[in-house]
Amino acid sequence: MSEQRIHELPVVSAEWLGDARAARALSLVTLGWLGVESTLGLVAGMAAHSVALIGWALSALVEAAASLIVLWRFTGSRMLSPGAEGTARRAVAVSFWLLAPYLVAHVAYDLGEGQRAAPSALGIVVTAVSLIGMPVLGLVKRRLARRLGSAATAGEGTQNLICGAMAAGVLAGLWLNTLGWWWADPAMALALAAVGVREGARAWRGHACCH
Repeated sequence: MSEQRIHELPVVSAEWLGDARAARALSLVTLGWLGVESTLGLVAGMAAHSVALIGWALSALVEAAASLIVLWRFTGSRMLSPGAEGTARRAVAVSFWLLAPYLVAHVAYDLGEGQRAAPSALGIVVTAVSLIGMPVLGLVKRRLARRLGSAATAGEGTQNLICGAMAAGVLAGLWLNTLGWWWADPAMALALAAVGVREGARAWRGHACCH
């Protein structure tokens, strides 16, 4: 998908207001989904001692923060406020950066202690479901973001797309663990940290893109 810089809100119309309501509704649906995903992912990750799975489950909380920010952005008088859009965009950017320090520290601790992740059937099921569903949500939100002129909504959609990509990576790591490739789990966790830092920087600058 090509890069797009969003500078200002478009002229408000009935269609725009309908799209704003749709963005708000999708954020509510996402919050419910992420609550289940995060809970099951943490249970599976703790049981398997998988830092990548734990990190992926915690990233759902970061995504939830982005959804709450979009809800805030499109509620009440803020719906028509360019200033609120700028604040929401920067808040979404910060939400991208929350996870990276934890993942790096957790990987360092596990490697230092000689901890190794175990296979997890629950983890495989949860990440497989997210791999299918999250990209759909992300693409719909990014289409809405273009019509709304909202970098915050685009950032939330990007986080959903990243969640699906993360799920694919964690799923691959869980499968590789069954083959004895113990290093796949910490490697994936560090990759997730790098993605979060990169996308946070892009969101802060107002770029609405995802590859």
